[in-house]
Amino acid sequence: MLSEQERNKIDEELRHARSPRTVTIEALRIVQQERGWVSDEAVKEIAEYLEMTADEVDSVATFYNMIFRKPVGKHVIFLCESISCWVMGHDNIRAHLETVLGIKAGETTPDGMFTILPVDCLGACDRAPTMIIDEKLYEKVDEAKVDAALDELRRKG
Repeated sequence: MLSEQERNKIDEELRHARSPRTVTIEALRIVQQERGWVSDEAVKEIAEYLEMTADEVDSVATFYNMIFRKPVGKHVIFLCESISCWVMGHDNIRAHLETVLGIKAGETTPDGMFTILPVDCLGACDRAPTMIIDEKLYEKVDEAKVDAALDELRRKG
């Protein structure tokens, strides 16, 4: 069942919406913010609350790569795989991340700290290669920048 806090936040979005359907992505984001990811049960809960079908909510959830439909680490690393990033050394960055973290793209470290998720494009092609960690864009990434970012996140916990 949606928590009172989740319902309150969704209700606030509904106050500004033309219809409950227009709040779907925000409701998904609210639940993810509270729970870390959006389970099948959460999809059903949102659907019931917005008077939609679970399939309708799921189609929105699976369309957006920033809605997590399975558990992820505390820090999610979105690694751009666009042609620009690929040309500028994406493969080296990906290999370095996988080696340093001991996981493959799409996986989460055993301690639950990091998940690597490849994405088609981050929209910063002129600054390739790029990645986003916890909503922060890292530009012209090299191994040293990866190491510095991971070290900073590890210090923060």
